[in-house]
Amino acid sequence: FRGNTRVEEACELYTRAANMFKIAKNWSAAGNAFCQAAKLHMQLQSKHDSATSFVDAGNAYKKADPQEAINCLNAAIDIYTDMGRFTIAAKHHITIAEIYEAELVDIEKAIAHYEQAADYYKGEDSANKCLLKVAAYAAQLEQYQKAIEIYEQVGTNTMDNPLLKYSAKEYFFKAALCHFIVDELNAKLALEKYEEMFPAFTDSRECKLLKKLLEAHEEQNCEAYTEAVKEFDSISRLDQWLTTMLLRIKKSIQGEGDGDLK
Repeated sequence: FRGNTRVEEACELYTRAANMFKIAKNWSAAGNAFCQAAKLHMQLQSKHDSATSFVDAGNAYKKADPQEAINCLNAAIDIYTDMGRFTIAAKHHITIAEIYEAELVDIEKAIAHYEQAADYYKGEDSANKCLLKVAAYAAQLEQYQKAIEIYEQVGTNTMDNPLLKYSAKEYFFKAALCHFIVDELNAKLALEKYEEMFPAFTDSRECKLLKKLLEAHEEQNCEAYTEAVKEFDSISRLDQWLTTMLLRIKKSIQGEGDGDLK
């Protein structure tokens, strides 16, 4: 018993030290102390406390050493999945994905963690949010088929939900753009399919834009393409992702080399 008590005391001291380091904004030292506490909690068979300390360590390291933060969060995830706490594990997978996005700029790894989070969130609205991140990055990396599958899946999931169906048109629009980059005929067929599945899509500005772009592309009319995009942009501002995709399609119009949408 005596041995355990000493380990518990050491745990407490490391945690107190970690909090003092946090106040002093010495993030690496705080992360290190939380890490030591986590290992001692594990020694005491206190899985939940150990995971909590690893998360605290990860949050402290986030400000000083992103890779070390990821290592600590992964350690916490291992404990949570072992305990069957998949929703909490998913939340930490998202934090890791965000570190890969913002700090380490490793999009492939960010995608992997968003996918894992979506898998753990199965069926929840949070799963869709993670999948949409994956789809957006997949399209940027020219993995169009993967992006299309996700946009179609999320679009189909949301179109029957009265609260979410407004978003469905955006997902079908994005899926159609990915089709369009790969093949014009595919885009036409996809558009017909989406209109049939989701009649409300037909009246949307997104669907009307797609039809104008398909027509301009078929006629290889660069000016008509640019005009249609400009008109849409004047009402709904295009974000960076849409601008990138629309430019990729525009570049496939013969003789188009200026790479601009305006």
